Formats: sequence, C-alpha cells, structure tokens
Amino acid sequence: MSTLTLDKPKRKQRRVVLNVAPRKYDFLMELIGNFNFVQVENDGDTREEIIANLKEAAKELKLIKAGKLETRPLKEFLNEL
Repeated sequence: MSTLTLDKPKRKQRRVVLNVAPRKYDFLMELIGNFNFVQVENDGDTREEIIANLKEAAKELKLIKAGKLETRPLKEFLNEL
C-alpha cells in the first residue's frame, strides 16, 4: 500500500491512502509519478524486494530439507522475541 501526499500551494498538505489491486499497482505508480505535485511515500518493501526475499526463503527451505542448513527449536526462537 502506498500513501500519496498532495501538495497544494498556500494550503496545508493533504494525505490520501489508496488500496490498489496488485495487478494495477505498477500502472498507478507510473501514472502518479508523472505529476510534480504528488509525493509518494512507500511504507513497505518494493515488489522487487518482496520477490527477492521469497526466492531467498525458498532456497533456504530447500537447504533445510536437504539437511545442509541447521535449524533451531521454535521455543528457542520465541524466547528471543
């Protein structure tokens, strides 16, 4: 989800929050990027970062299943939180 800040001269800035269907996200971001009066604040990972993280997680899971990467008990992990 992205937050758009609309800048109006001599007026207080206003904030608009949009929920966009994933298949239309890239189109919308490209479109609003052409307006010089709109600032986009992404409050999450980019699509590329999410995809890279998922690929890395899949690789690690394969290594765990093959016994090439060590895991630790869930209780130990939760105690660190």
